Amino acid sequence: MTALSPSSQQRRTVQESTTSLAPSAVVAAAKKFFASRNGIYAAFPEQEGPGYLTLRGQGGEEIVIGTTQHDGATRVTASTYLFDQQVARFLTSLPTPVSRATSGEAAAAPVSAE
Repeated sequence: MTALSPSSQQRRTVQESTTSLAPSAVVAAAKKFFASRNGIYAAFPEQEGPGYLTLRGQGGEEIVIGTTQHDGATRVTASTYLFDQQVARFLTSLPTPVSRATSGEAAAAPVSAE
């Protein structure tokens, strides 16, 4: 088995996306999404504030979600060590903003931190 390079691990632990939801709606969606996961994949709020949320899951695993608004959309950054797959699923569940360049014909795709 080969070890992951540090940059590969960082891409898994820090993920980003852009959504049309307001920051408070992203936080609410994250609480609902992670509380409804099955068994060992559930995580529950530990700290919360305007535009951010930390959740605690099985074995004390932490998930941190932060938001910032920019150009009429909300950028969502999420970080975790072990729940990377669940974080990716959460980010893809968020509605994407309408691209201004295409005048509403297509939605912008989620972006990944690299």
